[in-house]
Amino acid sequence: MAEKVTFSCQSEPGDIHFKFGHASFEVLTDFLTNLNERNKDNLNSLSTCCGVFKDKRLFEYTLLISQELRLDPLAGYHAMELVQRFLVKHITRLLSEPSPQGATQAGAGSREDAIFQQLKERLAMMVFSCVQLASKMSLHSHIIDINTAVRFLHSVGLDVSKQAVLESELMVLKVLEFRLDCPNPLTYVEILLEVLGFNEPSTPVEHLHHLCRHVLQLVSLQRGHLYDALLTATTQTHNPTREQREKFAAVTEDCMLLAVGVIAVATFILHVREWEEVVRELSHITGISTRSISDFARVALKLIVEGPQTPTR
Repeated sequence: MAEKVTFSCQSEPGDIHFKFGHASFEVLTDFLTNLNERNKDNLNSLSTCCGVFKDKRLFEYTLLISQELRLDPLAGYHAMELVQRFLVKHITRLLSEPSPQGATQAGAGSREDAIFQQLKERLAMMVFSCVQLASKMSLHSHIIDINTAVRFLHSVGLDVSKQAVLESELMVLKVLEFRLDCPNPLTYVEILLEVLGFNEPSTPVEHLHHLCRHVLQLVSLQRGHLYDALLTATTQTHNPTREQREKFAAVTEDCMLLAVGVIAVATFILHVREWEEVVRELSHITGISTRSISDFARVALKLIVEGPQTPTR
């Protein structure tokens, strides 16, 4: 019986993308195990602010910048991860700094207003810096150099100098403590597709890959509606308690669940007869139950077909 890839040994590979069918068993095992461990580490150290900045408009803005600069989609999703991590760390740091001497309690609200006003004014520049850094981490995108950066920013109405671009990039790097190697949802989807193709050679992963990118973009843009509907389906109530929402936070940040759900949706659309078999194989690969994968896929498919039914919270 041929070997199948599941979680096992440890490794620290970079975010490398390769053609389907060209990776060895050992490489796939290392990649898959590494992604699983990093996903678990992230879920075990969730911030109370997790998901706060995964806003539809912010995601769309970041993705549009990446597309305008002709970056690989991996770079766009990587940039979005950097934006989320940066904003959480940066705002937490700003709000935790001691107030100036002599500031009254009544002035605390004004201080917070001033902080958020400053962020609002600089947000576009900070997001662009994350995109620029993501381009430098990608193996399949050209690097956005300083001249390209200034030309692009001028074209969208931001009158900035080369020095300002460099200073913004350095600020983001310092806030992130120079830790830029964070897996993104598309990385999970592509590695799982590669493993799926290795374990089940008859699976048309090339065709699934193209559709998965579209499905992932849609569920990312409709993230709020998707997880609200999934929470309702899980709790069997339209008014879940605060405790239920807090427990569900880990589900919304589970990149492995998101990836298998996206692949399951794409499979249902392209090859519905093989859907159950693919779901079982994805469950075998990741350890996520077939019920969890199916529930996610059904909610996502309903969202695709019917559109958002209720406003997000």
